[in-house]
Amino acid sequence: MSAPLDSPAFPSAEWQLGGASFPIGAPDENSQYPLEKAVGCTALGQWMQKHRIEAFGWVNVAGNISSSNFTNFPLSYQVRPNRVEFNQVVFNIQRIVDTVQTDHVDWGFNVSTLYGYDYHFTTMKGVFSNQLLNNSVPNTQLPGHIYGIDPMLFYADLYVPWVAEGMVIRFGRWLSLPDIEAQFSPNNYLVTHSILYTADPYTQMGVLTTTRLNAQWTVQVGLHGSDDTAVWNRSARPTFQACVRWVSSSNNDMLYPCINSVNGDNYNYDNLQMYVATWGHRFSQRFHMLTEAYEMYARGIPGYGPGGAPGMAGSSPFPGTAGEFGIVNYLNFELDTNNMLSFRNEFYNDEKGQRTGYATRYSEHTLGLTHWVSQDLEIRPELRYDHSYDEAAFDRGKRDYQVVALIDAILHY
Repeated sequence: MSAPLDSPAFPSAEWQLGGASFPIGAPDENSQYPLEKAVGCTALGQWMQKHRIEAFGWVNVAGNISSSNFTNFPLSYQVRPNRVEFNQVVFNIQRIVDTVQTDHVDWGFNVSTLYGYDYHFTTMKGVFSNQLLNNSVPNTQLPGHIYGIDPMLFYADLYVPWVAEGMVIRFGRWLSLPDIEAQFSPNNYLVTHSILYTADPYTQMGVLTTTRLNAQWTVQVGLHGSDDTAVWNRSARPTFQACVRWVSSSNNDMLYPCINSVNGDNYNYDNLQMYVATWGHRFSQRFHMLTEAYEMYARGIPGYGPGGAPGMAGSSPFPGTAGEFGIVNYLNFELDTNNMLSFRNEFYNDEKGQRTGYATRYSEHTLGLTHWVSQDLEIRPELRYDHSYDEAAFDRGKRDYQVVALIDAILHY
């Protein structure tokens, strides 16, 4: 099928599919940015082009003005209010498997390294995690060093064209499959992330297969070491993962239900049980909608059994089960080739407060614009309103609402 969306102005031209650089059968549509252009006429650049190796990245800086004074959480990633934040500088080197051809096995790889404030949300236990887990500073918004480094992605891909209509086998660390909101800034419709995304898994490590049955159906099956946990860490638990992606013959609809994580173990670091589904609908080439809903829980969490203080998360003397569920919707409009408008609405219920620290229902409404100044520079102003219904959950429990105005810039290199 042809690409359903225009990119730019949208972050991607393809319907969502985690665990694969592009849907099987779709060509590599990455743009060439200044670094590759600069080395393109050198012997190194020509060798890279010959072997389809890409090297590129970006710098992302954001500023916000907030009604909160100490913390914007659970807004992410701009947690520290009323300041300019160095969110991320990312360097990628990769070779994308060629899944357009069907006559030979192909291979690929990706190593993506992030430095900045955003490492707080991406860190995997067992991968440079001491800077976050064992270096807390008193009276800070989030634990750990203020800025850190995270090799967010490192995996190898093997493409086998003769299994069904093509299979990609991935070994390593990949982004959690089902989310609309990818971790890297250029792949998102808005500056901030939904509460759903702030609270759910970020990356997983193990082995994953993505198999195209035909142009409309893709199946994924994987085994990982539980959410945000390296397979060599003692907190790892064998965890099953499976997704099915369906695209209508008109290319106007996409359904993507997933068992993102399921095992029989109790809570251990971020060992979550998660069931999620995403629906995309295209009204036209310039207007589409994305909706995601999930249920998530963990068993045997210390402090979440019976007998706790009412309204105080984690106050029970016993372990127990805590869950959360939510739904988020994106309405995305292409104004022209350089401008996109996105409107996000969500409802989230942190039933016992295990993910956000407050046992309450939330709603969130965000309006944002993406403006491409050039192929290499995008600017995104945004206005966001959050409300909590059962407890005052903002600015360390001082308010039941939060209003934040933000703007960020992404410079590609």
